[in-house]
Amino acid sequence: MSAHMNLTLKVWRQKNSQTPGKFVTYPANNIADDMSFLEMLDVVNEDLVKKKEDPIQFDHDCREGICGMCSLMINGSPHGPKQGITTCQLHMRSFKDGDTIVIEPWRAAAFPVLKDLTVDRGSFERIQQAGGYVSVNTGGVPDANTIPIPKRIADEAFSSAECIGCGACVAACKNASAMLFVSAKVSQYALLPQGQTERYERAIAMVNQMDEEGFGGCTNTYACEAECPKGIKVTNIARMNREYFNAKFIKG
Repeated sequence: MSAHMNLTLKVWRQKNSQTPGKFVTYPANNIADDMSFLEMLDVVNEDLVKKKEDPIQFDHDCREGICGMCSLMINGSPHGPKQGITTCQLHMRSFKDGDTIVIEPWRAAAFPVLKDLTVDRGSFERIQQAGGYVSVNTGGVPDANTIPIPKRIADEAFSSAECIGCGACVAACKNASAMLFVSAKVSQYALLPQGQTERYERAIAMVNQMDEEGFGGCTNTYACEAECPKGIKVTNIARMNREYFNAKFIKG
């Protein structure tokens, strides 16, 4: 049988990116400890709607830890106090009766607030569009196993591809750097034979787009890796740096 708790929420409310925001305090009463964090917010919003107040806007989609939409800063930590999970996978048993929970959006100039806890992460999409593709004339569709790939390389590529683009790395970084995200996307192509055709153009294009979007630089604090819900490693950043400098040497 689940236990219930009463909580106090301090939630960032902001009409849009042009309007100053502020914290507003809300009660969250009779919350079951087996609820997810987003289900708890649903309950709070239901109460606000009953009172004819504007519900709290926050991003969500799959609620299965796959899409990366649930981008909330909870008590100063991206996705909350647990490691290796997204906000939708965080359960209220991680808190206790009487707790005060501070909920904010991602804080980064490249992630402008749309409303309340929802930010515009279109910058990530533009970085991927800048170079995150493979173009090669394959003729007919070959069998998947016709290109031999060593298991170690395949495992590294798949590990990099697990990045869900949630932006927790940016939110955790004191510089709002996107290096972990971009390096994961560069790595997933650079490691595989299918990604070799545009290998160097891709690295330059994605890094240049990252800089254009206004993300900060990396100073190797490892906060990004510590807060990544998918455990993306900072070794990807070293690989991206090698790809970028090799590209500059080869392409000029």
